[in-house]
Amino acid sequence: MPPSDPNPVRVLICDDHPMVAEGIRALLETYDDLAVVGVAGDGAEALAMAGTLAPDLVLLDLNMPKVDGLSATEMLRDRHPGMRVLILSMHDTPEYVATALRHGAAGYCLKDQDMDEIRRAIDVVMGGGRYLCPGVEPEDGGAEPLTSREQTILLHLAQGRSNKEVAAALDISVHTVETHRKNLKRKLGISSTAGLTRYAMEHGVLQGTGLRR
Repeated sequence: MPPSDPNPVRVLICDDHPMVAEGIRALLETYDDLAVVGVAGDGAEALAMAGTLAPDLVLLDLNMPKVDGLSATEMLRDRHPGMRVLILSMHDTPEYVATALRHGAAGYCLKDQDMDEIRRAIDVVMGGGRYLCPGVEPEDGGAEPLTSREQTILLHLAQGRSNKEVAAALDISVHTVETHRKNLKRKLGISSTAGLTRYAMEHGVLQGTGLRR
């Protein structure tokens, strides 16, 4: 048996389904050049563990409690610029893929891909590339695309959260949320919050949040 790699890629897994997370851990641990340094059950835990464990790569689900995967991706990239984030999701909606990439994800892979494909995704993103698994393509943005922060605000608003609740969740001021809400309406040509929710549903922004149309 060949010796273990002395400098393996340090991987943090984040999924709110323990059996899924442990299954991924078991598969990754069969590779000598990968080392699973921790398993987080939600976005908030992933952020805390990333700060102490310093993984090279975070395998991140999108639909999670406390801090959702999109927000966690953005915060991980802000706090740890050299850290790579690879999304593992059940959802292949083009708009959702594009949103994850805008939030800073280096790749997007579906959970039903076989382990060889997920391993290839890890190699690509750790090599500095962007990975999209077969059949997944992001949707092209319009002339004035939404910023990653506006995408996050839209997701929270579409989930029925008030300006105050969004401000608390993202640790920003209510005034900032109000400004983003106005910009969203202007860019999308929508005049009401109900319209924003409808847009989010029609464009797949709510995919993976557990909400249904």
